[in-house]
Amino acid sequence: MLKKIFRQLSNLSSDEYFLHFTETVEVIISKILSLAMIIVIMVSVCDLLIYLAKELTNDHENLLKDTLFVIFGLFLNVLIALEILENITAYLKKHVIQVELVIVTSLIAVSRKIIILDLEKKTAADLIGLATAIFALSISYLIVRYTNKDND
Repeated sequence: MLKKIFRQLSNLSSDEYFLHFTETVEVIISKILSLAMIIVIMVSVCDLLIYLAKELTNDHENLLKDTLFVIFGLFLNVLIALEILENITAYLKKHVIQVELVIVTSLIAVSRKIIILDLEKKTAADLIGLATAIFALSISYLIVRYTNKDND
């Protein structure tokens, strides 16, 4: 009996079992993140619809001028959340983080920041930083896309 317990304990400490355990934990966490992201997406869509309904029922002379950027920001929030969900589900399918999807999600996030940017409150350094981020992400996307095309 003692030998059997010792054998089971030694199996638990094997590299193969440990890697299997780690992979199982990663899958469980990815599934939990997927469910959480679905909830975030649903709440974001509800928030967008409620905001849109409120703004359309209000009598504003400059509806588009005042709220258009907020509406764009809310739409892009939903799009970013969908991209993050796609990243998680792609990981669950292939067990590999797809760099191209991550870069596209980052480009959308930085683009959102630029679209809703209030130029009166930002400095030149802020604009240079955003431009540099867009440029670096774009070059990264081209490199990854070109590399993936060669591998296919």
